[in-house]
Amino acid sequence: MLALVACLSSVGCGYALAGRGSFLPAHIQIIGVPTFTNQTPYFELDQIFTEKVRAELIGRGRYKVLPDANGVDAVLSGQITGLTIAPVSFTQQQQASRYVATVTANISLRDNVDNKVLWQNPSLTLREEFDSASGTDALDPTAFFGQSTNALQRLSTEFGRTVVSSILEAF
Repeated sequence: MLALVACLSSVGCGYALAGRGSFLPAHIQIIGVPTFTNQTPYFELDQIFTEKVRAELIGRGRYKVLPDANGVDAVLSGQITGLTIAPVSFTQQQQASRYVATVTANISLRDNVDNKVLWQNPSLTLREEFDSASGTDALDPTAFFGQSTNALQRLSTEFGRTVVSSILEAF
């Protein structure tokens, strides 16, 4: 029994704290995250979502993050391809009381040293539900997010976490 314990302790368990591991090559130390492109008609989504991804990468503490594609080991690029809002719950008066916001994006991470794509998801989809903002035409994302910046902040924060976790944890 003692030999088994000694053997197991010398091997290690292979587990790491969630969110702290990385499956990226060791030579990647600087990641460029240029502002994503916005293929939706909604103003500033590209800037908001890009900033959340940058903040999440910086928060992981392992990489230097630059807002440029030049002079970096890898480039994380993305396009916000869609944003829709649809009612999912109604009051007794048949007025929408809860909505689901769905954002779709095309995201890829390219290794500049080895000139290859390390990770990509051409149809990343994220959904978040939100309570209705009173007096808002919630089917219009511009009006909805104009009245409910908290909803946009939650959606963009979750987007940043999802993208970075997917890349670093090899999902």
